[in-house]
Amino acid sequence: MKMIGFLGARCVLLCAVLMLGGCASFEESGLPGSAASMARNQIMLVRKSPPSFGFSRLQAHVRAHPELEGFLRGRALPDFLAETSDDSRTYFILYFLHKKEAFAFRTESENKFSLEASGPYPITKGEQRTLEDFRAQAME
Repeated sequence: MKMIGFLGARCVLLCAVLMLGGCASFEESGLPGSAASMARNQIMLVRKSPPSFGFSRLQAHVRAHPELEGFLRGRALPDFLAETSDDSRTYFILYFLHKKEAFAFRTESENKFSLEASGPYPITKGEQRTLEDFRAQAME
């Protein structure tokens, strides 16, 4: 009888662990209502305090791609994050307004944990104006 109780307790523990793991990955699943789906095709302000949705999405990318943390440490937080995806890849651009440059990133289609980077690319005056307008609107 004790063996059945022990196995039952282990089964309950396993189910709880699986449920918690499922919840953690839901935000990156791209399913409707997840953070990844809400970020798709968006340009987001990145602000640490108070934390913006763009900051939260950037942190999710850093968790998925630890090498991104070193990249950011060498620069600073970007002002904006633009994000999109398709069936096989995630694409995002980090905009640094003070340096008037942007960096593009994408996951590899075969390995979503591997990240390819390119840049810096110059930000045009039009992009600069548009992003500064977005920032002004967000601060209102």
